[in-house]
Amino acid sequence: MSSSQPLLRRVAEQDREAVAFSIDGVAASALVGDTVLTAMLTQVGRLRRNEFSGEARAGFCMMGACQDCWVETADGARLRACSTFIEPGMALTTGRSGAADGALA
Repeated sequence: MSSSQPLLRRVAEQDREAVAFSIDGVAASALVGDTVLTAMLTQVGRLRRNEFSGEARAGFCMMGACQDCWVETADGARLRACSTFIEPGMALTTGRSGAADGALA
């Protein structure tokens, strides 16, 4: 699967209020109560790239124990995507090179 294709597809609870945020400088939308992990993976196919191999990562344990879902905000702060709720205006990055070009890839 391409990292530009969403990894998750929302099938329920679609009537919650929308929350605007961005991924790699591109506008995105999630729902109130979504974790950053859910918000990102319903838009793109990965959370980040592995620091050592460069491989795409999308979380592993989904409960904050494995350290695999750390993502960065545009200002360099790090957070756990599986246990942090999305907030309006969050600017998240996937760590891909050329992120400022505006494409979610």
